[in-house]
Amino acid sequence: MITAFVLIQTDSKRIPESAQEISEIEGISEVYSVTGGCDLIAIARVDRHEDLADVIADRLSKIQGVVETTTQIAFRSYSSNDLDAAFSLGLE
Repeated sequence: MITAFVLIQTDSKRIPESAQEISEIEGISEVYSVTGGCDLIAIARVDRHEDLADVIADRLSKIQGVVETTTQIAFRSYSSNDLDAAFSLGLE
């Protein structure tokens, strides 16, 4: 599974509508309204790199109100749950 974080700048008048439409795209698992340099962050989860082109370039970027996107592809995931599970292997 490939995970990508998509930073999205939108027309400020359409943030909620754009977020809702983005959340309905197959391959987008979550959309967050955030502070800082972008308006929304979407998390895309797809099986193949080629699928990112469909989800982001062909669908997400064409939603009304989306002005610009920047995509960050994750190499590896770290979480306290993952680390706890790894360190507890074989221990009861």
